[in-house]
Amino acid sequence: MKKVIGIIGGMGPLATADLFRKITLHAAVASDQEHPRVVIDSNTDIPDRTEALLHGGKSPVPEMVNSARRLERAGAEVLVMPCNTAHCFFDEVASSVRIPMLHMITLTCDALRARGVKRAGLLATDGTVRTGIYQNAFDDNDIALLTPPPAAQAAVMDIIYGGIKAGKLDYDASAFRAACEGLLAAGAETLVLGCTELPPVFELYHLDYSAVDPTLELALGALRFAGCPIK
Repeated sequence: MKKVIGIIGGMGPLATADLFRKITLHAAVASDQEHPRVVIDSNTDIPDRTEALLHGGKSPVPEMVNSARRLERAGAEVLVMPCNTAHCFFDEVASSVRIPMLHMITLTCDALRARGVKRAGLLATDGTVRTGIYQNAFDDNDIALLTPPPAAQAAVMDIIYGGIKAGKLDYDASAFRAACEGLLAAGAETLVLGCTELPPVFELYHLDYSAVDPTLELALGALRFAGCPIK
């Protein structure tokens, strides 16, 4: 019997859709009925996580907990959260429900270790970078983590907030490209797309750099937990 996957979504809506799409595309099934059941709460009332972490903005935890509990009541048997920065609040959300919750950053570390990566470049929000949530996980797994210098980090933030979140399909991605190339030139073996908006960024703006997609790793982890075969 397949387990029901619950997605704490809305952070942002496109990242939520990207996770659901990857769960669907990577299930090795032959019919609709063989896919896992997925319950999604695209809760766009969740306040901005970077704003909360760095600038004293409204805490996202109460709304994230509301979503977790709503999904549990709806029958979810495992929770996933397609937002890297939100994992700074992972323990508070996970402890609010009785069902397990998968940790996207841990799954990403597992994927990098499996590939033998020793040095990676992090592309993420200021909140994710400054809180060190990836740095701590990578240190525990003996993976060196490179982060962009200030001007390049500003380009990462701008493509997330001024590009993909703003829905600008004609956004000029040249500064972001330079940030990617700078990390690779500094010795990164691959890039970590440490914001769930960045896989859609790579797709929509036609970026082709070696990268690990935490959203994909979360999708695969959810499929495994649900007992669904993977392509």
